[in-house]
Amino acid sequence: MLARLAYRMATEVSPRLALKAGRLWVYQGMRAVSAWKRRVRQGQLFPPFLLLSLTSACNLRCHGCWIASGAPPQSLSLDDIDAIIASGRRQQCRFYVLLGGEPLIYPDLWEIPRRHRDCYFQIITNGMFFSEENVARVVEAGNVTPLVSLDGPEEQNDQRRGPGVYKAAVEGIARLHQRKVLFGVATTVTGLNLDEVVSDRYVRQVIDWGAMYLWYYVYRPVGADPSPQFCVTREQMIEFRRRLLRLRRKHPIVLIDTYWDAQGRAVCPAALGMGFQIGPGGSIEPCPPMSFACDHVRDHGGDLFRTIDGSRFLRGFQDFVNARTRGCVILERPQDLAQYLRDASARDTSGRDALAELAAAQPRTSHHLPGEEMAEDYWFYRLLKRRLFFGMGAYG
Repeated sequence: MLARLAYRMATEVSPRLALKAGRLWVYQGMRAVSAWKRRVRQGQLFPPFLLLSLTSACNLRCHGCWIASGAPPQSLSLDDIDAIIASGRRQQCRFYVLLGGEPLIYPDLWEIPRRHRDCYFQIITNGMFFSEENVARVVEAGNVTPLVSLDGPEEQNDQRRGPGVYKAAVEGIARLHQRKVLFGVATTVTGLNLDEVVSDRYVRQVIDWGAMYLWYYVYRPVGADPSPQFCVTREQMIEFRRRLLRLRRKHPIVLIDTYWDAQGRAVCPAALGMGFQIGPGGSIEPCPPMSFACDHVRDHGGDLFRTIDGSRFLRGFQDFVNARTRGCVILERPQDLAQYLRDASARDTSGRDALAELAAAQPRTSHHLPGEEMAEDYWFYRLLKRRLFFGMGAYG
């Protein structure tokens, strides 16, 4: 597997883009986590990675999406983005996830990697806007890796995302592959598509497309259209983990999850302080599906470290989660979470009544599986989880 993966990297990815990823994503990411661990030991709170939701505008209306389709779109300004990255750089944070909405709708998207060439950017996108021109911009920037969202074969994907989405995304992927871009595919595992997307056939398809990594997420029933029929049961979650371990030993592609550490224990990145989201209005939120905040990027004169480190809301959220689960409180304890948000006087930044949605939600299975933990059984992935990807050593 490793020899085939190395061959793919050498023949399917531009050497220039691969070297930039190695220096800016892997090396700088490891330095960022080392700095984060020092801060943790000193009792300070600031993550090694940040997620920037550039805009709430999107061309799709997917089931289970937390973006409010009826609300006026919001967008981060370039000035705010520059200030966020400048603050992050002072803490050795050089990796930023750009998401939305749909980030390729954001008019100044390509200014961000151009202005910050010493940082690395992962763009999570539905893949429908990878024209020849936009692919050329990815290549020119060099410090960008697209992560294209596809939820399985065409029928399964379009059932959740809409007719024609699969075809358009695959056409964009073909252009990325042709230009030897380092890119990945993000797949949301649901109760309806698990058999298809966690299979040898699907992983081989993603490899044939030219993706170097496949990032798995688990469906969360949030938003105005929570669609609980897509939820994963406990038995399915266990099967997902079992299949993931098996697939990792076979296929020349990096299979990523952010759910389990090397010992197979559940992880909540926000509860660890590994990453927070900046919403399109500048609010500082625990994670993308949880659109609540007490803090803003312009607080304390734009000193983001001071704002996050001094946030009673973010620190309280860590305590709240750690007292209840290693998994996802959105899924497991929605009513308790709603009460915590009320007690914290957190602002609902969703454009909906997300608090009422949480209060009415039914508890669901998350990736916290006491008694069913399965440690990584392949040395390569134990190394990755402890030293490189999956948090650049934060899970070690």
